[in-house]
Amino acid sequence: MMELVNSVFNTFFGHGLSGPWFLHELSNNNGTPDRFGLYCGLAAVAVGQVFTLSWFYLRREVFGCSRLIQKKPYKNYNFWEGVRTHLFQPEGFVLLGAYLTLTWRYNLMPQSYYSLEGPINWFQVLAQLAVVDFFQTLMHFLEHHLTPMMYKYSHKPHHKWTNPRLFDAFNGSLADTVCMILIPLYITANFVHCNVWTYMAFGTIYANYLTIIHSEYTNPWDPYVRYLGVGTASDHHVHHAKFKYNFGHLFTWWDRLLGTYVSPLTIESFNNDV
Repeated sequence: MMELVNSVFNTFFGHGLSGPWFLHELSNNNGTPDRFGLYCGLAAVAVGQVFTLSWFYLRREVFGCSRLIQKKPYKNYNFWEGVRTHLFQPEGFVLLGAYLTLTWRYNLMPQSYYSLEGPINWFQVLAQLAVVDFFQTLMHFLEHHLTPMMYKYSHKPHHKWTNPRLFDAFNGSLADTVCMILIPLYITANFVHCNVWTYMAFGTIYANYLTIIHSEYTNPWDPYVRYLGVGTASDHHVHHAKFKYNFGHLFTWWDRLLGTYVSPLTIESFNNDV
């Protein structure tokens, strides 16, 4: 990836990312981090969403996928209405984009995150995904069980979707996003120190997989990744339908340790091919 970015910069600006210009820009005179890394990170998540929504469009609108997870009747909806709802909710990408911008611009991340040197470290990406899912599972569990008041004003708005569609992924409340996404993200950043390319890879996978697990349809890879303990849309539908199980998102590991994992294959109100 670095070779591709370096080639683009050489072509359009006459220099790469390893020369004096790059070193100068990385250390601005006013002490604020350079915006290049921030813009690349936001663009990476956006490009990931383009691929995710394009995949969903092809399955739903072009190929007419009928592999619904739940048996209950599903209200049809307009795809583009779903896209607008998904992308422009204040508690969704708007709040997440604000978090990324503020933590970057005000130097609130560990210093390694401001380094554009080196390739993506995939071991660190996996570590970040595991850590963020652990703390997100913990926060999710606490939102349900700590106090009725906390649940009412944080996570309950998201649970009006007992049979969610893909576009309901970030449809909830500001408090829910802060508790279950932003706090785990910041803790993870301080647990796993990596360069900006690794952070971008993690953020892109994280944001887009949170979207995918809210899909109303099963995905072709679900039966295979389930063997690795990777969470699927069917696993997450169990939580929306039953409330008391499957608090994890990316993995089923933490629910299995907590004793709160229930397989979608055992839910009578789900279709057989989940």
